[in-house]
Amino acid sequence: MATAAAAFGISIPTADNSETNFVEILNSRWMREQLLRSEFVYHRRSWRFGQERLTKGTLQEYLGQKNMDRAVRRMGTCFFVTKEIKSKIVTISADTKYPELSQQMVEKACKLLEGFLQRKGRTRGGAKALFAEARLLEARQELDEAEGALRRFLEGNRNSNVSPDPAIRLKGLRLENELKLRQQLIMTLAMNREEALLEEKNDIPILNVLDAANLPLEKSRPARSVYVLLAAFLAALGCLAWDGRSWIQGILFDLRPSDRTPNEES
Repeated sequence: MATAAAAFGISIPTADNSETNFVEILNSRWMREQLLRSEFVYHRRSWRFGQERLTKGTLQEYLGQKNMDRAVRRMGTCFFVTKEIKSKIVTISADTKYPELSQQMVEKACKLLEGFLQRKGRTRGGAKALFAEARLLEARQELDEAEGALRRFLEGNRNSNVSPDPAIRLKGLRLENELKLRQQLIMTLAMNREEALLEEKNDIPILNVLDAANLPLEKSRPARSVYVLLAAFLAALGCLAWDGRSWIQGILFDLRPSDRTPNEES
């Protein structure tokens, strides 16, 4: 098996990150299904000493599982996620027969994680920005109505501020205050919208990739010493069999059923 690994540090600018658990996201069924459906291009051999050929296929096809539930369970044998508690460094590793496939699996997992975090942050901050934008549109319409009411009043009462009628002066003052209130509301909502847009950007956790997915040059398992010992054992067994071939043939001859019938033996 060839193992590829990638390690990255996670920098979170927000104060509360309790909703974000990167290990759970990487180990989630959603992540595994995305990896299983992804196509990878890598070199493989039809047999151990065969010629390498370029292969394109999904991870599910590599695992040989048509059933998605079984394929998700099989992912536990080739895809691993660990986290260092103190340093908060998450390590992703893949263990397959082919080095290029292992490397591409790790790279794809990093991209899927980053895309998930960006969509989540944009959804939360974007909702606030959309609400502020809608309320700002309503406030502008209310401002237009307040301006129209004050304009119509001034057209009929040009000197309302010095009018001897207190009712006219009071109505003019009320319309002016209403207009000022709508103008202040517009400024407040505009500021809230800008803050929501900034919050949308700040809510997205930053992934600092420390070690990119490496291309394995040596097999991680089984160890080469296992092959050497197995080959030595088989060679010794073959030598013993060759040296004792006469004895083995004699035993086999004695165990062979007789060609004579019972009557002939009597």
